[in-house]
Amino acid sequence: MEAAAGGEDGEEPPREARVLGSELVETYTVYIIQVSVGSHQWTVKHRYSDFHDLHEKLVSEKKIDKNLLPPKKIIGKNSKSLVEKRQKELEVYLQTLLVKFPVTAPKVLSHFLHFDLYEINGITAALAEELFHKGEQLLMAGEVFTIRPLQLYAVTQQLLQGKPSCANGDAKTDLGHILDFTCRLKYLKVSGTGGPFGTSNIQEHLLPFDLSIFKSLHQIEISHCGGKLIKGLTSSKHALATMSVRFSAMSMKEILVPEASEFDQWEPEGETSSCPVTAVIPTWRTLTTLDMSHNSISQIDDSVKLIPKIEFLDLSHNGVSLVENLQHLYNLVHLDLSYNKLTSLEGVHTKLGNIKTLNLAGNQLERLCGLNKLYSLVNLDLSNNKIEQIDEVKNIGNLPCLEKVVLSSNPLSIIPDYRTKVLAQFGDRASEVCLDNTVTTEKELDTVEVLKAIQKAKEVKYKLSNSDKKISEDSRLTAASSKSNCSSLTVRPSSPSLPRPVSSSQEIICEETVLASSFLQSSGSTPTDHTVPQRCFEIPNSRCKNLVIAILLFIL
Repeated sequence: MEAAAGGEDGEEPPREARVLGSELVETYTVYIIQVSVGSHQWTVKHRYSDFHDLHEKLVSEKKIDKNLLPPKKIIGKNSKSLVEKRQKELEVYLQTLLVKFPVTAPKVLSHFLHFDLYEINGITAALAEELFHKGEQLLMAGEVFTIRPLQLYAVTQQLLQGKPSCANGDAKTDLGHILDFTCRLKYLKVSGTGGPFGTSNIQEHLLPFDLSIFKSLHQIEISHCGGKLIKGLTSSKHALATMSVRFSAMSMKEILVPEASEFDQWEPEGETSSCPVTAVIPTWRTLTTLDMSHNSISQIDDSVKLIPKIEFLDLSHNGVSLVENLQHLYNLVHLDLSYNKLTSLEGVHTKLGNIKTLNLAGNQLERLCGLNKLYSLVNLDLSNNKIEQIDEVKNIGNLPCLEKVVLSSNPLSIIPDYRTKVLAQFGDRASEVCLDNTVTTEKELDTVEVLKAIQKAKEVKYKLSNSDKKISEDSRLTAASSKSNCSSLTVRPSSPSLPRPVSSSQEIICEETVLASSFLQSSGSTPTDHTVPQRCFEIPNSRCKNLVIAILLFIL
């Protein structure tokens, strides 16, 4: 594609215009013209009246032969024989004009053949004239200026060829207008196309261009370009605050440290290394926002060391499978890793200590065990993953700052009473959590309270069960011990006036009964006509057990 910019040693590439055919539109014939400049080709369509208007202007402005254009026909103008004859004559006419103006076509001819859209000289002349008229106004307004990769390619090639900055003699098309504008521009958008541009065969993502002509950029957006073909971006390190590179990169390194390929070992400035270093690379010291979504990035590589001030990082819609190297970003508060290939979050808290917003939607996550120590996390999106178990939510249930959670489109979201079961994992903070972008209702909170009470009851029941097992084990041990020593014991009759001592098993069971009773009192559900004694010296084991069961049944 580069060959289209110019011939070898700065020579102009061959230019050609051929009339390939025609088509009837309503009542007139349109001629299909293929224009070629080097390897670049594009298609233009014009009716005969357009040719006539072009010819009139060229005769007036450039004094060309007025008989060069085939004459008009009134009768039979759409007949097949006339159209075929005129087609050949119009091709000769266009080719004659290109020979007459071999370097820079007149403005009217440039627009007629779309040189201003696809050809280097025409593109730069049109851009220079646009900025001559509007450049100062755009700079004063502080607006984002949009430019195509093809335009940047044309400017780059013009500078490389070292031609006069005003080749066609028109001061308004001087290349200096472009350079003056780019030196002062703060907000730039370079927007290419995913396929061929316009009616041409030009693939913009295959065109190299140089951004070093921009000296004051604060913000840049790049899309559908070739990441490895972008030169001069690092010249904006001293001022750039926001950068977006989408549909363009194969790695982070080719954008953040393109010069890395030239050195075996490199380190960011300000860091000390125990290994031999062949280069010290300046950091992007003002860059706080980086969007590298919708690329083909498979790894968060060590080039992130060069962006220590980053606060917002978007790496969504890539192929990242591991969260790594982010421990170097001490200021990172917003991270988007949605729609990647993440399967595990183990140890992620060691990489994301101060994160507040984390988007992990559209990955392959089944477990959340790596999120339980992200204590500053406020917003979390886990939608479109493979989370099946409600218990996994416990890993985020104790995060003190968490306010918004999205779990929709996971397998667990089809579980009956999914919302209340998830909210119950947040305990007393359930009312503060917004689940799936839906505010929690009072009815849901009431259900959550019931679920919490049931859970507490189950915990009490679990304690009682463990206690019974322990008592049973102790009883067996005591019985075995008593049997071995029974021959040495003397049986004394008990006095009817003295209370019988309660066994250890009875006392423990009664203490558990008091525990359950106190739980009921704390939950406000204790019946007023039942009193649980503090000690059960006269209550048999079976009665204590029945009382505990009755209380648990009341709770449940």
